[in-house]
Amino acid sequence: MKLKPLAFRMRPRSIDEIIGQQHLVGEDKIISRMVKAGQLASMILYGPPGIGKTSIASAIAGSTRYAFRTLNAVTNNKKDMEAVAAEAKMSGKVILLLDEVHRLDKGKQDFLLPYLENGMITLIGATTSNPYHAINPAIRSRCQIFELLPLSVEDIQQALMRAIKDEERGYGELAIEITPDALEHFALASNGDVRSSLNALELAILSTKKDENGVIHIDLKIAEECLQKKSFAHDKDGDAHYDVLSAFQKSIRGSDVNAALHYLARLIEAGDLISISRRLLVIAYEDIALANPQAGARTLAAIETAERVGFPEARIPLANAVIELCLSPKSNSAILAIDEALQDIRKGNIGEVPAHLKDAHYKGASELGRGIDYLYPHNYESGWVAQQYLPNKLKNKQYYKPKKTGKFEQALGAVYEKIFRK
Repeated sequence: MKLKPLAFRMRPRSIDEIIGQQHLVGEDKIISRMVKAGQLASMILYGPPGIGKTSIASAIAGSTRYAFRTLNAVTNNKKDMEAVAAEAKMSGKVILLLDEVHRLDKGKQDFLLPYLENGMITLIGATTSNPYHAINPAIRSRCQIFELLPLSVEDIQQALMRAIKDEERGYGELAIEITPDALEHFALASNGDVRSSLNALELAILSTKKDENGVIHIDLKIAEECLQKKSFAHDKDGDAHYDVLSAFQKSIRGSDVNAALHYLARLIEAGDLISISRRLLVIAYEDIALANPQAGARTLAAIETAERVGFPEARIPLANAVIELCLSPKSNSAILAIDEALQDIRKGNIGEVPAHLKDAHYKGASELGRGIDYLYPHNYESGWVAQQYLPNKLKNKQYYKPKKTGKFEQALGAVYEKIFRK
């Protein structure tokens, strides 16, 4: 009887057995080259759970002659690290897989750094967090950063079939027949987590009775019972959350309705109404803005409706808003204008407020020359009169540059051009 879980037993023993991540372990790729040259550098592997961080680390260790030890930055203490360091002193080098490396505290970090410097410990840190956000620069600067990509359905199916056929570590000694739709379900419902799919496969194998010929038949019904639809993973504080929000805004900015609705659906499935609402309002005024100014008010109305009715009905006004924003003309003239003005202020390019614009509502203001030559626009038939408003230093500055993507802003641009020429 095999005591250890299938996912543990099927971990690759060398980099040649790694499934996926070919951008790192494929022929002539960086990790493959390091292993072949026997020149391992400390590294941090980051990506979603279950896609092979620990597997790559163990495969690297299995492809070298060095000792391999595994610790967790949270659960293992400094004494555990001291034991690894002592072994490194005796053998010359130890490969240390440190899981949850982003949780490494200062005491453990200070102990570890000298051993990374002198090369006695080669660190392979594993984390689901973006190391540029979550890992201390002192550790990060001593490591190569490698991002692991989600496994494809084909990758996971390959791992499942390998486990079914492997006589030593898998279930190759058994007669197993699995239908294509069952295999596809294991691969799809795990959301890219090969560990989860292997655990479900093992449950199916161990819980299914053999037929009269000693064959285990795994069909779609059994697969669905053993791996029910995995809940949609969405960490609102995680790196992937901001990637989805970024893709959401860029899809609307690029007028791709289908992509925008896809990312909206991901945010809805995560129940993240706050992020959706905030981002839609930003988009309405950053990307559509003066090209369709009514879109801002309608977006706000849709958000207020969504907040009032709640999910699942909230999806309806949100979808309305997303479709309108996608297909509206786009203009970023307002954000460009205010950002350019702010840039001048922050550079000290300010200048003195013209005397005729200064406050004149106090006794003695006229003696100081305040407001004396100010021309009141409402006293003129057109409601406008030429006079200088900007400081002398900036009097010819033009922050606002109208776009021609919507009728409303084209009308604004015509007025603006007429005034600016004068």
